Amino acid sequence: MRKKERALFIEKKLNELYPNPKAPLSHSNAFTLLIAVLLSAQTTDKRVNIVTKELFKAADNPKKMLKLGEKQVYDYIKTCGLAPKKAKAIIATSEILIKKYKGRVPDEIELLEELPGVGHKTASVVVSEFFNKPAFPVDTHIHRLAQRWGLSNGKSVSKTEEDLKSLFEDNKWGELHLQFIFYGRAYCSARGCDGTLCFMCKSLYPNRKNKIKTTKA
Repeated sequence: MRKKERALFIEKKLNELYPNPKAPLSHSNAFTLLIAVLLSAQTTDKRVNIVTKELFKAADNPKKMLKLGEKQVYDYIKTCGLAPKKAKAIIATSEILIKKYKGRVPDEIELLEELPGVGHKTASVVVSEFFNKPAFPVDTHIHRLAQRWGLSNGKSVSKTEEDLKSLFEDNKWGELHLQFIFYGRAYCSARGCDGTLCFMCKSLYPNRKNKIKTTKA
């Protein structure tokens, strides 16, 4: 298959496996989604949902979060990876949202990236999942699968994002982002497949004999 043919095959199969995929992080508004995604770095979605259940009861907007203070936020999220750094970022971000945006979360990737603890991937997830704007956030799973499936060379996360955006229609990016992640976790994990074992890898490259070494995100 050529690259475009592989992309069409992948999209078709992922739609069959994961029709109407839903975001795995619990949230009730743009702010709680932003905080949940910020917390998800080096932490499982399951763990994030556990800690945010109580955190968001106490503070589901920037004003309440700022009132909690860094120490109390840390107490809620201390079982997450990088908790001290994240607590500081959450308070700093809450303060900026109040002072600069009247408590609202901006819907532009560039503005979100200016917030403490918010990188390009986090900003892209918020814009895509809450504001329904075209974005294709690339995490470790997507970066790995794009290489195994011959959609990108793995040179960088930004290059992977650029390549995927060129292969798929922009109104599909949000769903594909989730579908790639779900498939990667279930069938084509870093250790569970080497580019020759899972259904997608075998279907795309039936004659592939050598294991595929992928660069990390």
